[in-house]
Amino acid sequence: MSITLNFRRCLLAFTSIFFILLNANLHAQEANATSSGLNADLISAGTVLFKNNCQVCHDVHEQKVGPALADVTTRRTPEWIKKFITNSQKVIQSGDEYAVALYNKFNQTQMTSFDFSDGELNSIIEYIKDETVKGPPVKEVAVADATGVQPAAQEGVLSTKVITIFLIILLIILVLILVVLFVLVSVLTKYLKQKAQLSEEDSEIVFQKFEVGQFIRSPGFIWVMTFVFTAIVLKTVIDGLFIVGVQQGYAPTQPIAFSHKVHAGDFKIDCNYCHTGVRISKSANIPSVNICLNCHSSIVKITGATELSTEIQKIYDAKQNNTPIEWVRVHNLPDLAYFNHAQHYNVGGITCQTCHGPVEEMEVVQQFSNLTMGWCIDCHRKTEIKVDNGYYDKLVKLHNESSKNPMVVKDIGGLECAKCHY
Repeated sequence: MSITLNFRRCLLAFTSIFFILLNANLHAQEANATSSGLNADLISAGTVLFKNNCQVCHDVHEQKVGPALADVTTRRTPEWIKKFITNSQKVIQSGDEYAVALYNKFNQTQMTSFDFSDGELNSIIEYIKDETVKGPPVKEVAVADATGVQPAAQEGVLSTKVITIFLIILLIILVLILVVLFVLVSVLTKYLKQKAQLSEEDSEIVFQKFEVGQFIRSPGFIWVMTFVFTAIVLKTVIDGLFIVGVQQGYAPTQPIAFSHKVHAGDFKIDCNYCHTGVRISKSANIPSVNICLNCHSSIVKITGATELSTEIQKIYDAKQNNTPIEWVRVHNLPDLAYFNHAQHYNVGGITCQTCHGPVEEMEVVQQFSNLTMGWCIDCHRKTEIKVDNGYYDKLVKLHNESSKNPMVVKDIGGLECAKCHY
């Protein structure tokens, strides 16, 4: 009895120690997560502002057109940083040694002045602090195995092999079933043939011969083949009608070989920096020559390049000749359909990749989605209304009071004809 009691006490003590250590570990993790003492709301707002305005020329951990910004808050005061962001030339002209040295180091490249509020400046600084604490991102490198195949590719090959093996096994099973049925029919027929006492009807069935011509001419076979042929023709016609005007995969040759993979992927330039109408207009706008030169003129100064590549030279020629670059439009909607970029981006919170695909991975931009009416309607039926933008808060609240299903676009008139055709 005492041994059992002692065992229970030991077990209870061990369990208590375990939960105490677990709780301490959780508190330690929580303390580490908040040890920086940074404001999460400011970081979130600063992330958006930095990516939309600063990321074109700056990175926290890597030098781009401008210097890397890691630990800038330890080198300069917040007040100095705010003044420099708001009007860098004013700080330089005041004779500030640090600003002048920075200006000369980057070949006297003039930084764009930003009319940010004090709160927005604080959020950008908070974002830089947070990224500095996090450190540079670790780049994952896909390591090939002994066969030279990388994991992602190997996974695709493996899944294809599994499907193929499954189909082969299924085919073998079907063949075996047919063989067994054929053997059973043969044995049963042979047995019946040897049976002396058979009625006239049974004898006719047992001793009948299969004739291919007679089978083909039979009404049942003709009906089945007619039905299959008609179904295939109708399906082909319907599919053809649905894809009339669809240009999915359309990737025209542009006057300048512009790589979205380099700009949006490698350098992480925000789509809105070049396509300026996304937030305020029905159209996203095609970038002008001036937008291109905002970056490339600074790059030429920094690198000290004396010769330009053929494609970059085309930008300078367009400026010199005062002629626009005649970009070829990739995404075309019919005139009878109305689509507003600002409504979907600002209010709906739809990302560019939702409709345009992974543009940051495309050397040559192509039409990713089919952009048909059915595709848009299907999106309106499935896309849930975002409740973090304050625009639909009351509607969502009323909807949730009367329905258990999440509120989607079709619930606010997303399937009404006049929304897109008027």
